[in-house]
Amino acid sequence: MTPAQPDAAATTDTDVVDVLLYSDDVTTREQVRRAIGRRAAVDVPRIRWTEAATHEGVVMKAKEGDFTLLVLDGEAAKAGGMAVSRQLKSEMYQCPPVVILTARPQDAWLATWAQADAIVQAPVDPIEIQEVVAGLLRSGGRR
Repeated sequence: MTPAQPDAAATTDTDVVDVLLYSDDVTTREQVRRAIGRRAAVDVPRIRWTEAATHEGVVMKAKEGDFTLLVLDGEAAKAGGMAVSRQLKSEMYQCPPVVILTARPQDAWLATWAQADAIVQAPVDPIEIQEVVAGLLRSGGRR
């Protein structure tokens, strides 16, 4: 009898979604990944994370990849997540839904300008970000 591989046996490609996470701060990326986890809710697919730390990297990966969701740090240096969101929403046909992390509630209007599909205030509350991500995954990105 061959031992089963838990992840390979239980997960097919249809059970996994690709999420792109952008922040120039490795600590922020780690906090977001830990807050959301491998699955945002029991009724949504597991998440396969891809990370980007630079403006060029996130734009390249977003355009070349097949991501279901983008999580962008609005406070990233040089090119914040709001500028990246606005760029990708205008340059990509059928851009995936975007969640922007903001530092202040007053930044919500900027995230709206950036065409974000959802806004989560930092520091990240695990329950809030899980609910936001799960909701977008359930609805296919529609608010």
